[in-house]
Amino acid sequence: MQILRHIPATLQAPCVLAIGNFDGIHLGHQALLEKLIQAAKEQGLSSAVMTFEPHPRELFTPEKAPARLCSLREKLEYFSNAGVERVYVCAFNRRFAKVSAEEFMQRILRQSLNAQAILVGEDFRFGAQRIGTTQDIVQAGFNLIKLPQVNLGNDRVSSTRVRSALANGQLDEAAMLLGRPYSISGKVVHGAKRGRQLGFPTANVHMRHERPAFTGVYAVKLDGLNAVANLGVRPTIAGVPKLSLEVHVLGFGGDLYGKHVHVEFFHKIRDEMKFDGLDALKAQITKDAELARSFFINRA
Repeated sequence: MQILRHIPATLQAPCVLAIGNFDGIHLGHQALLEKLIQAAKEQGLSSAVMTFEPHPRELFTPEKAPARLCSLREKLEYFSNAGVERVYVCAFNRRFAKVSAEEFMQRILRQSLNAQAILVGEDFRFGAQRIGTTQDIVQAGFNLIKLPQVNLGNDRVSSTRVRSALANGQLDEAAMLLGRPYSISGKVVHGAKRGRQLGFPTANVHMRHERPAFTGVYAVKLDGLNAVANLGVRPTIAGVPKLSLEVHVLGFGGDLYGKHVHVEFFHKIRDEMKFDGLDALKAQITKDAELARSFFINRA
């Protein structure tokens, strides 16, 4: 898969183009990507995706921006696995935000990306002040491919629903909306080794976004291995406010440093808590590990 972090100055090979933020890659996004691949094959064109980094609301109202469901790397991994041939990662800055809807369609979509067909969600808006609509795309002469709304239960599948499910500890519902368990991936880095000192060595997974949709202690799988994880700021450890994802793999003594791992979340054990000292913390971690172990035994 080819990744371009700029809009090319020259005309590209004709493509079918999907546009969106794709945060979380939920069932609605997956349906859009499946249609993209299908349409590209039917028309004998390359498949391409345009996405934005950062999320537009992180630029304009960072304090109100939604929690990230996935990092850019995680999105790119999914695009590649889905069979997308080319991805345009648009740097969403104030200069890009001033591009008019007409310029976006003519200079970017037509004269640069050579989009022969375009796929977007029903609520897609674009251009300065978000004045552009799907009707404008049709009126500009583009072939707009529409997809029916993807529902689960009585409501539309959306990134907002996924965030809400995660925040409320409803991991099964989040998994249904995503079509898979919610996960975070990252590189295992060296930490302060406090978990090892407590008898519970952990893999410290580097987080690429500082505002996750949820925190707490969870039964997880790290690359398929049963584990227990703490996602949060470790309130019992003084002077460590930084967000971290620490994973203790049950019954595992191998070396994971430097590896890029995939952590899937299956069951919430408890909220993150502050304890009166390390002895109390160690006792609770012991309970957490047993609860995680029992969860996976009962789930088998």
